[in-house]
Amino acid sequence: MICAVVPAAGRSRRMGTQKLLLPYGDSTLIGHVVDELLRSVVDQVYVVVGHQRQRIVAELSGRAVSVVTNPDHGRGMLSSVRCGIEALPPQCEAIVVALADQPAITAELVDAMAESFATVNQRILVPVYRGRRGHPLLLSADYRGEILTRHDDLGLRGLLSAHGDDVFELPASTAAILSDVDYPEDYRRERAALERNTPARETPSSE
Repeated sequence: MICAVVPAAGRSRRMGTQKLLLPYGDSTLIGHVVDELLRSVVDQVYVVVGHQRQRIVAELSGRAVSVVTNPDHGRGMLSSVRCGIEALPPQCEAIVVALADQPAITAELVDAMAESFATVNQRILVPVYRGRRGHPLLLSADYRGEILTRHDDLGLRGLLSAHGDDVFELPASTAAILSDVDYPEDYRRERAALERNTPARETPSSE
């Protein structure tokens, strides 16, 4: 079983408004990300909420997702990742950590990652574009305990650093894996890319 954890509890201070509810295509940022995950090979999606919880939950109404509340969301994204991981069922074997503000994510991207993950020996997979690592991440549930108890200062980067030999870098054909939405100009860029239907929405290479 593959489960996805989507941290969606932040305050969006740099955006100045709740960015996850901004329009994106026929949906919102959070709605689009969740819809793509549901369209992928992921079996269950867990969305971790905190700030403006009720608004996020209302936006996701009708979607087959599990909502997890982070009561201490002010401590940062790692705390939300941990809340999501704690909620995962025992039968979950692999975990996709997907950013709620990365609208360039596609089901095809996630599927390509899952396909590669099933064939390589490493237990952590990260997409890479021109030497830069991006998101989402796909990792073995064997790391669940370590994520819950270690790497407080570095978050998941600490996990990747501690297990460098266990990281498989999947080449990506687009810089979209590096793009998330923090500032208004980021949002305008992603909206423009969507409207142009540019190559920014391509999937990674499986080679």
